Amino acid sequence: MSQSMLRRECRDGIAWLTIDRPAKLNAMLPGFWAELRGAMHEIEQDERVRVVVVHGAGRCFSVGGDIEGFGELRDVGERRSYVADALSTLRSVEQMRKPTIAAVHGLALGGGCELTMVCDIVVADASARFGMPEASVGLMPGLGVVRGRAHMGLHALKYLVLTGETFDAEQARVAGLVNVVTDEGGHLAEAQRLAGKVASRSPLALSVAKRILSRGHEEGYDYSVESVSLLMGSADHAEGIAAFVDKREPRFTGG
Repeated sequence: MSQSMLRRECRDGIAWLTIDRPAKLNAMLPGFWAELRGAMHEIEQDERVRVVVVHGAGRCFSVGGDIEGFGELRDVGERRSYVADALSTLRSVEQMRKPTIAAVHGLALGGGCELTMVCDIVVADASARFGMPEASVGLMPGLGVVRGRAHMGLHALKYLVLTGETFDAEQARVAGLVNVVTDEGGHLAEAQRLAGKVASRSPLALSVAKRILSRGHEEGYDYSVESVSLLMGSADHAEGIAAFVDKREPRFTGG
């Protein structure tokens, strides 16, 4: 049985989803995507819930996919299945009819950063750091390259993807990744305030508005699935994982 990574509770019309693997900085195991997709589906059917808040337990939101586990994907079929599973889950978060809020503290990297991109509102405290460092292990951010331009200008997106550098909370707000920056530790209180406001609005009106606002973002997903799947089979990706495990700088050759 796969390890559960989500805790869920409902209070006053707000569903709180906690990414709960704090000892590993909420690194996402392969089973996380199906678990998140299932939770979102159940929340969508729950008439008590008007809005969803996603946040991380422990020191951060999430450092993204569990890199060491990538090496266990044995062939292109398994790699394609994993990438398709992750991207379809992220798309399901964006496409669900109920509003979503990401409440971010600490690191939001890779898949963690991409998860914030598909939420409707993003609140970050002053400790937050956003980045897409996939190139450091021979990959690219599959959803980030497709979806990032809806939030950021091209130069800002290229900066994150090509350098692997991070934006702090205020830089992320200026770039368009974040709506509100709070003092350190204030992200959950602000998320609750905003969620309460959203929950008081007409759920039908918000659902229709979301559907219209989210149109036109489908192009490029299939290409990203194939591209990331192939990159996962490259020598550079194998070297990136080995360097990550050995805690050294990778020596990429372009193979």
